[in-house]
Amino acid sequence: MPDRVLLTRPGARGEVLARALGEAGYATASLDVLRFEPVALSDSARTSLLDLDLFQGIIVVSPQAATCLAEAIASYWPQLPLGLRFYAIGRATAQTLYAELGVPAVIPTRANGEDSEGLLEVASLKAVAGKRLLLARGESGRELLAERLRERGAEVEAVSLYRRRYHPPSPPMSTWLENGDFAALVVTSGEILQHLVTWCGPVALNQPLIVSSPRLATLAETLGFGSPHVASGASPAALSAEVRAVLDPRGATFDQGDHEKGKRR
Repeated sequence: MPDRVLLTRPGARGEVLARALGEAGYATASLDVLRFEPVALSDSARTSLLDLDLFQGIIVVSPQAATCLAEAIASYWPQLPLGLRFYAIGRATAQTLYAELGVPAVIPTRANGEDSEGLLEVASLKAVAGKRLLLARGESGRELLAERLRERGAEVEAVSLYRRRYHPPSPPMSTWLENGDFAALVVTSGEILQHLVTWCGPVALNQPLIVSSPRLATLAETLGFGSPHVASGASPAALSAEVRAVLDPRGATFDQGDHEKGKRR
């Protein structure tokens, strides 16, 4: 069995993960099934950006959303309004916001996970009745954040800043997926997982699948993947560590609790 690890994360973050795994001695290949492209702002989105100073919080769901938001804000605000509180779904998104806008962002705790569910556990987002929140995201994203925050009494205005374009895996990677000709597959998005399952043959479905959250592991099992392993987070370091733990368990250590939980750590 080739010692190659198939990656699905696009862009610069995917390159960082590939380097981390390369330094650990693994050959990697990017499936390149997802690309981002900007979308034209709707009239309501333009209005929201013009009224940016009237929001109490800005929630950003991905590094791509952070980059697009910064570009959009620059078109309307030569200087960022004071007093805005930013929320990011994870460390990479927070780092992008700081790099692009120079602002700190509230993120979920490591224990709660870098996803919508984790962000909803942030204390200040549990008391949002009467607050106006801007949600910066891509088209056709998950609705969980908007729905839950509205249930808590917030006025949430979602702004779509980019869209995802999915492509079939190209040869020889399509053959690798069909035959299970790889050591592990790393996926950090439910949409990518649902997209890829179409090309995965029976062997591939039972190869190690490294995911970034318990939610993705549950989805993977529903789709027929037989060997999901949950990393401690979505960062390149966390994903790389889980790949190493799964493929070379002799070089990894676990506490007894983690070991007893097995595949669904």
